[in-house]
Amino acid sequence: MDLKHIKGLLFDKDGTLFDFAATWEPWAEAFLLRACNGDRSFATRVGADIGFDFAPRRFARDSIAIAGTPQQVVQALAPHFPAQTPSALLEMVNMEAGRAPQREAVPLRPFLQRLRDQGLHLGVATNDAEHPARAHLVAAGVNDMFDFIAGFDTGHGGKPSPGQLHAFAAHVNLPESTIAMIGDSVHDLEAARVAGMLRVAVLTGPATAEELALHADIVLPDIGHLLGYLT
Repeated sequence: MDLKHIKGLLFDKDGTLFDFAATWEPWAEAFLLRACNGDRSFATRVGADIGFDFAPRRFARDSIAIAGTPQQVVQALAPHFPAQTPSALLEMVNMEAGRAPQREAVPLRPFLQRLRDQGLHLGVATNDAEHPARAHLVAAGVNDMFDFIAGFDTGHGGKPSPGQLHAFAAHVNLPESTIAMIGDSVHDLEAARVAGMLRVAVLTGPATAEELALHADIVLPDIGHLLGYLT
């Protein structure tokens, strides 16, 4: 498929710009141990309710933490912590998220610079909260490469609703039909479908090619392969 008509690229963050497992499996272990005061048995039971298996440090493919928002994760956690307010739990989730290690799916700065050199507008639309999302991009040295960064709490909602995608299109003054949404989950691709954007799936998250192909216009091993379609 020729992408030469594309003028804007909107990226999911986790599983797309950054490898999902390398980032969020260490986060889950650190967060659960902190929330459970170091009690690994309790942490194992709590982790099961967000689809995280403590023994192999691995998320189930249907885990709420993969494509859900931090608020949805907190809703799943709340019954285990009746003494904690949802806002306190959310603050803890976001604090540990900001500390989560990041492994770039490809060397991001040279990749993003090549896209910008082609005149493309770039954005990030994530179901993470905006503050830790920005912290991750700053830590990777690429925060300045994006025209637009939105989390689930920025004011446009979260995916699979298309609010973030429409907000990006408005921000860069482009028709949705000239923008590609790149993500690793069905939530990303469904948001793109509703928004009228090209749907590009990448395999640096937990979903398989077979799962994503049903919802995508293109399935790529990682974001680096976009360059072959854009030049």
